[in-house]
Amino acid sequence: MLRQLDITDMLLIRRAELSFGPGLNVLTGETGAGKSILLDSLGFALGWRGRAELVRQGAEKGEVVAIFELGPGHPACAVLEEAGIDFEDELILRRVNTPSGRKSAWVNDRPASGELLRRLSEHLVELHGQGDDRALLDPRSHLALLDAFADAQEPLVAVRMAWSSLRATRKALAEAEARAEALREEEEYLRHAAAEIEELSPQPGEEEALDTARRSMQAGVRIREDIARAHAALAGDAAEGLTMDAIRWLEGAAEAAEGRLDAPLEALSRAVDALGEAEQGVAEALDALNYDPSELERTEERLFALRALARKHGLSIEELPALGQDLSAKLEALDASEGDIDTLRREVSAAEEGFESAATHLSGLRRAAATRLEAAMATELPPLKLERARFTVQIDEAPGGPTGLDMVRFAAATNPGAPAGPLEKVASGGELSRFLLALKVCLHAGAEGQILIFDEIDRGVGGATADAIGRRLSRLAESGQVLVVTHSPQVAARGAHHFRVRKEETDGGAGTLSQVAPLAAAERVEEIARMLAGADVTAEAKAAAEALIGTPPA
Repeated sequence: MLRQLDITDMLLIRRAELSFGPGLNVLTGETGAGKSILLDSLGFALGWRGRAELVRQGAEKGEVVAIFELGPGHPACAVLEEAGIDFEDELILRRVNTPSGRKSAWVNDRPASGELLRRLSEHLVELHGQGDDRALLDPRSHLALLDAFADAQEPLVAVRMAWSSLRATRKALAEAEARAEALREEEEYLRHAAAEIEELSPQPGEEEALDTARRSMQAGVRIREDIARAHAALAGDAAEGLTMDAIRWLEGAAEAAEGRLDAPLEALSRAVDALGEAEQGVAEALDALNYDPSELERTEERLFALRALARKHGLSIEELPALGQDLSAKLEALDASEGDIDTLRREVSAAEEGFESAATHLSGLRRAAATRLEAAMATELPPLKLERARFTVQIDEAPGGPTGLDMVRFAAATNPGAPAGPLEKVASGGELSRFLLALKVCLHAGAEGQILIFDEIDRGVGGATADAIGRRLSRLAESGQVLVVTHSPQVAARGAHHFRVRKEETDGGAGTLSQVAPLAAAERVEEIARMLAGADVTAEAKAAAEALIGTPPA
């Protein structure tokens, strides 16, 4: 509920403090008195886009403070929590404007953006006035309005969840099919490349081992001939044989040499041992270099094959085993893809059945609600002098989506036998306002905590029609709060709270200001009598006003 609206230096208002109450609040006054300024000021506090120049001429700034009471679970609470703004049961919106157009805003004393104000306003106030019925006239909003009327929020949530599940499974299937198709396009390459790597079976560290063995064998070929000559010189009757001959000859002469040959004989003995060791070492080296030429050829062929395969894939030989594993994994995925795709297709089918079931249930609720809404409108239209009009809810099949399988459009026909069409095209201005009022009465019946604002919805009507409008506004106000700017005494008489707006000259007639004041019972009779009779309020007009209000004549 809008509890209070404080306006300072906005347009023609220097200062106004309005305390609104529950039920129907009416604002009356002569044309041009400034009634719409109140709505402009409230809209400014709510972040609505309106007039560019709002600050009263000569003032340093204009300010509007709107105080709302929020009941438990009010939709605006979620917006406040998301914005990190503390609140209890009171919401204070304060917005300041300067003559240069600079605007500042606060929500419960926290700086706020105009966007936050507008998000809050969506849950606080609904304005019905000249050009402010976009939601009711926009077919894109009709589905949501019908769902609200049908109280179908839980089924709608079920449909949205089913649609989300369906979209997720369809996406997973599409991605799996795309992956499988991409793998199938390169299947021939994958299988050939995997077979090449599998055939060679490269091992970690193999390149270094092969290269070392190859170089060793190549070096052995070059030095083996010299080693063989050396071995031939050391073996058999060569060096060792000659040395042994020398030892035998010297041993025969040693006795007669009186010790002169002892040292040479010892040296020769040591030489024989050293020659034996040398010959054995050379023989072992020769054996070690005794490579089979075909082994060197095989080693080189494998090393060259590994290097060629690595170049082909732009990798090192060390990376080939990992490539082989990756190719094998892709082939396994390809081989398993058909089974995975079949599983996903079954999941998609199950999700489609779930969505179809939830959407069909919601469609049934909508069609039942459409019948009730049409019946309710048929009851509301005749008292508003639209007894020949017919309101219909058109429900057509739509592609599946988060709101189900339905497309909803409100339509009307104002003459019997005429085809139903969009409200704004088949109804005149006055008829349209009454149509929309009837629709609001039906759609908002039983809703609580709403603030509805009507700006001269009774324009162009009077008598019984104006009385019917007043009754419906009063009915709407039973479950919430309604603010109405009106020129109709029949509507004003239904108000629970009455405010009068009038212009007053100031500064010796040099300026004009709008004054807003709540009316007591006697003042209210006087105001409604003025609305009935004009400038000259007669006793008969007062009596008629009292009759409209329901006050016994004095």
